[in-house]
Amino acid sequence: MRVASGLDSMVVGEPQILGQFKDCFDQARQLGTLGGELDHLSQTSFRVAKKVRTETAIGESSVSVASTSVTLAQQLFSDLSDCNILIIGAGETSGLVGRHLVSAGVKHITVANRTLKNARRLAHELGGSAIDLQSIPTKLPETDIVIASTAAPLPILGKGTVERALKSRKHRPILMVDLAVPRDIEPEVSELRDIYLYSVDDLQQIVDTNINSRQEAARDAETILTEEISSYRTRHQTKGAEEKLVRFRDHHNNIKTEELERAVARLQKGADPTEVLTQLANQLTNKIIHIPSVQLKAAIDDDAEDLVAIISTLYNLDDNVE
Repeated sequence: MRVASGLDSMVVGEPQILGQFKDCFDQARQLGTLGGELDHLSQTSFRVAKKVRTETAIGESSVSVASTSVTLAQQLFSDLSDCNILIIGAGETSGLVGRHLVSAGVKHITVANRTLKNARRLAHELGGSAIDLQSIPTKLPETDIVIASTAAPLPILGKGTVERALKSRKHRPILMVDLAVPRDIEPEVSELRDIYLYSVDDLQQIVDTNINSRQEAARDAETILTEEISSYRTRHQTKGAEEKLVRFRDHHNNIKTEELERAVARLQKGADPTEVLTQLANQLTNKIIHIPSVQLKAAIDDDAEDLVAIISTLYNLDDNVE
């Protein structure tokens, strides 16, 4: 239950773990290695994990710079599918943010990179187009969101370039997220109206706050887990007791059926009814009390007072003492 809920993940509340959890059990089910008890436990774990995500805030806040970038975009723009995205850089971070954006519904992505070949590679993966860095000023006026993450030693976007783009856009806002160290976007760009510029330090502060929030939610999740585990164990124990009761009844019914068939067969052959009934009663009594008698004697010999007390209670032996 803890694993499925994401409480044991490096990133608390990691949503992908539940999908991996389901895949594991689906594979086991297909291979025929999933027994009834484990199947029941897995289904219970799925339900509890969903309950944790529904009733706590463990998955509500972004805890990575990449996902936080997308969260900021969703807060500024109501529908990301209508937004034009410009990703500057074609490295690992750019790819990660790009994949988050595609998952969020983005359809229009342009990748700009110093090496056009690498830009095309990432653009192909994201279903977008590619340009070189020199084409950025031309592309910027139609861009709603800029994600910058290169290894350039100097800023790629300056205040003047962004200001000209804003005039062409008639001051429609642009979200700019600078994930590069050193910066790809001049800090002075933040002075422009209608520009929302976030640096990697800004995003890290948000991430740290969100991590703390998830830790608080994890404590709420622990309360849910404690209750659910206790409930599962109670049901499991009750189920075990019920199964033992069924086996107990079946065992004695089998004895009854076997002895009754013998008695009927003897009657059909003309045996004396009184003799048959007497033997039936004796056989039933002997077979029913044999195992309890052996266990009771062994318990007395071993000074197993608890077991003796249980057998006494089970058969009301103390109540029959004069």
